[in-house]
Amino acid sequence: MAGTREQLAPPRRTSGARPAARTARRRRGRVRLTLSIALSLLVLVTAGVGWVYLKLGGDISTFSPDGISGDRPAADASKGENVLVIGSDARTGGNSALGGGDKGDIGRSDTAFLLHVYADHRNAVAVSVPRDTLVTIPPCKLPDGSWTRTRPDTMFNAAYSTGETARGNPACTQNTVEKLTGLRVDHTVVVDFKGFAALTDVVGGVKVCLPQDIYQRDLNPHRTTRGKLLFARGEQTVTGQKALDYVRLRHGIGDGSDIGRIKRQQAFVGSLMKKVKSDGLTPTKLLPLAQAATRSMTVDPGLGSADKLLSFAMSLRNIDLHNTKFVTLPWRYEGSRVAVVEPDADALWAALKEDRTLDGKDASGKKGAASTASPTAATTANSVSTTPSSGDGIRVTVYNGTAVPGLAAEAARTLTQGGFTVLGTATASSQNHATTLIQYGPGETARARTVAERFPGARLEETATAGIKAIVGQDYADRPSAAAPTGPAPTAVPSEVSHAARSAADSLCSNLSYG
Repeated sequence: MAGTREQLAPPRRTSGARPAARTARRRRGRVRLTLSIALSLLVLVTAGVGWVYLKLGGDISTFSPDGISGDRPAADASKGENVLVIGSDARTGGNSALGGGDKGDIGRSDTAFLLHVYADHRNAVAVSVPRDTLVTIPPCKLPDGSWTRTRPDTMFNAAYSTGETARGNPACTQNTVEKLTGLRVDHTVVVDFKGFAALTDVVGGVKVCLPQDIYQRDLNPHRTTRGKLLFARGEQTVTGQKALDYVRLRHGIGDGSDIGRIKRQQAFVGSLMKKVKSDGLTPTKLLPLAQAATRSMTVDPGLGSADKLLSFAMSLRNIDLHNTKFVTLPWRYEGSRVAVVEPDADALWAALKEDRTLDGKDASGKKGAASTASPTAATTANSVSTTPSSGDGIRVTVYNGTAVPGLAAEAARTLTQGGFTVLGTATASSQNHATTLIQYGPGETARARTVAERFPGARLEETATAGIKAIVGQDYADRPSAAAPTGPAPTAVPSEVSHAARSAADSLCSNLSYG
């Protein structure tokens, strides 16, 4: 019996292996089926995303780079990005029905700001440029291929309408901003009324606030009657045409100026960002936004594809609302126009160029970079003396005698930190000064020498005109101490600028007007 049992044992083991083999085959079959389904889904998803990207790409319009000036600030890959955003009121593409354009078929710029995204991708600041600001518009390309002459003391928004085409001239506006700021514009984006309205619809509305009741005549001052109520005082949600009316509203609030409107536009953009952030910065959420925006958007060739546009949008996801600031170019009224205030504006551009936030923090993202600017000791090797004389009571006007942007503002800060009173900064009539020149009037030799102590190697020159002028030369730009200034490093832009800034996290109802 034992032998019989031993002979019967193997068949039992063989019989048990057959179900195991069948189970293994079934498992392999399920794995293959699952893999096939997964691959099929992957193909379908990829095809779908590809279709979406293709569709988005087909909606994006670009402007020709031929009109961008060849004389522009140098690119610096180690610094943050500068994106020029232009709001256009062109009548083309269905914009007329939304209130676009007021003078024939000429595209005009309704608003503009320069967005500086710091290299750490955790901070950003948008600088609004009032449309009535008197600036120098550099040569710009016309539709016939010729170039305009330089136009000094011209309103900023005239740049966009150069050539008087229906779609405007974004390249000319970019040239003008680079001339104004000394910063290289990496990308330019133009959004028209139709695209703006679509954005507000896609996000389900944007919360805004009004300091008072607003009627039709406040939007159109040519009306003879007050008209119906458009906005009630306080917070509300707006979309489409109502959102456009809000950001275009100029009259009936404060002094009725473009400055006040800019404040409300900044509040609106902050509120829009808050809404998008709360919904989630994911591709699923961004794709509908991108689809709405690209239908009425014109960009430079560098952003002219869906993947580049969405990649740039995703790069902003780590910027906190509190670290997203809005300021207006330092300005003052000059009659009915707006003039740029110096050296405040130069100080602002210099801070952005060095990736310093409005409160002076280093946002370059470099390893080991100081979080705040700190005082640096003066170096004896590049100073007339280790303890330069105080500039208390000495008034100086500073001129940039080179083609290096922001050099006059930098010199002005050095002098101000030394106790000098800087009357203003400007560009010298000649920009080929190799050596810094200190010009002074009769009886001002001692004061001029005190000024010269701040500019080692500077030449002194007496003139018949009263006053002291410091014309900084290339030697000041090339000085070895440029990386380690002889005085405390600037910790912030002028307080008049930083104190007036708002963040995207601020209350909707704060700081909504001027005057």
